[in-house]
Amino acid sequence: MNARLALEASAARLVGRLSRAAGRGGGTTLPGKLVWKLDPGALDALAARLPQGVALVSATNGKTTTTAMASSILSGSRRLAWNHSGANLASGITSTLLAADGAELGLLEVDEFVLPEVMRRTSPRVVCLGNLFRDQLDRYGELEHVAERWREAVAALASGATLVANADDPPVAALAEGRERTLLFGVDDPRRARGGLQHAADSKYCVGCGHPYVYDAAYVGHLGDYRCEACGHARPALDLAAAEIEPQGLDGVSFTLHAPHGSARVRLAVPGLYNVYNALAAASLSLALGATLDEVAAGLERFRAAFGRFERFTAGERGVLLLLIKNPAGANEALRTLEEGGVPPTLVVALNDRIADGRDVSWIWDVDFEPVLERAGRIVVSGERAAELALRFTYAGFPRDRLELVHDLEHALDRGLELTPAGGELAVLPTYTAMLELRAIATARGLTRPYWEGVAAP
Repeated sequence: MNARLALEASAARLVGRLSRAAGRGGGTTLPGKLVWKLDPGALDALAARLPQGVALVSATNGKTTTTAMASSILSGSRRLAWNHSGANLASGITSTLLAADGAELGLLEVDEFVLPEVMRRTSPRVVCLGNLFRDQLDRYGELEHVAERWREAVAALASGATLVANADDPPVAALAEGRERTLLFGVDDPRRARGGLQHAADSKYCVGCGHPYVYDAAYVGHLGDYRCEACGHARPALDLAAAEIEPQGLDGVSFTLHAPHGSARVRLAVPGLYNVYNALAAASLSLALGATLDEVAAGLERFRAAFGRFERFTAGERGVLLLLIKNPAGANEALRTLEEGGVPPTLVVALNDRIADGRDVSWIWDVDFEPVLERAGRIVVSGERAAELALRFTYAGFPRDRLELVHDLEHALDRGLELTPAGGELAVLPTYTAMLELRAIATARGLTRPYWEGVAAP
């Protein structure tokens, strides 16, 4: 490390230690923000010093979980610089690399909007692209805007780099066309397909000619086995596939992983078809980095949920299940998982509208809450936009006398626990910043650990 970067790193580490000593998670991003201000080229230099290079993971939904799954696979054979806390902007990534003394490989989750800049600065060996769904329209604009940025970034990717892409997502799969080094993954189990596309599905039209796709199987949102009857554009052949998928309620899901050099039966300790997609992405990324199929299967079976995504903890005599919801596609899959696993009698649903959530909360009207509402006994709505949730649930037909509005998240959690019988489980479905706040409450009560715990302090 050159003298200037060493001095900047020392100052940044001090900032991180002080922030953590104060019990604040900002220690995961403040060092990077400081170095970014002092030297915008620091990220390039930090990435260049990793002997095994950098692997990047991006997606609208599932990038935190995918990266955590990949860490579970890869950490036994190499030392990783991994942004464990989910700090996925340039400042958080810089903080991760600052703390990475002795690391061999950078395993980095990247926000979908900043991905092109991070790709340019880190010269990655592997880029894994999971999906593109409509999300935070006030920040990102329409999905096509992000897709165009990704197209330009992939076009500039070095020919020796490997692109891992979700073949079941039409605009993502299209990015691999014409590239030599690619791994394409997808689901191949029509038994687990929905009856048709959901009304809120995003990419319904052919990326080649604009005609509507025909789906032989639709799995999650617009992800599936698609074809265009006008021009012939279709899902490409799969290099890795998940088949024989067997849901096991809220306890997990098992599937057969078919890879280029063999197959393995995998059992995940997290449920849902969306987690099968996350596992496929992590498996493909790891194989591209030289992992064996046995290492992939063992790492996936060791994996436990990334914080807040499907997290359980105990509060006295009651359990709490935390399921993040952030956009129509992600919320629909969380609700689908809850429905298949058994809807608890009491739910807390929390909606915030901060920058990290997206200011526009109209997306809640595209979420298929109705099947879960039909089975829920009582619902507590909370957060800064709790009133909009109450209106949405009332329009869906949920009885008003079983619906409570509690704006304060801590009070809402307590009310949900009060309504949950001893030995039962409370399901909490928060948006991103509400999830962070609820975890902070649980951490202060000693129910779970801080989300940054376990990350090497810079």
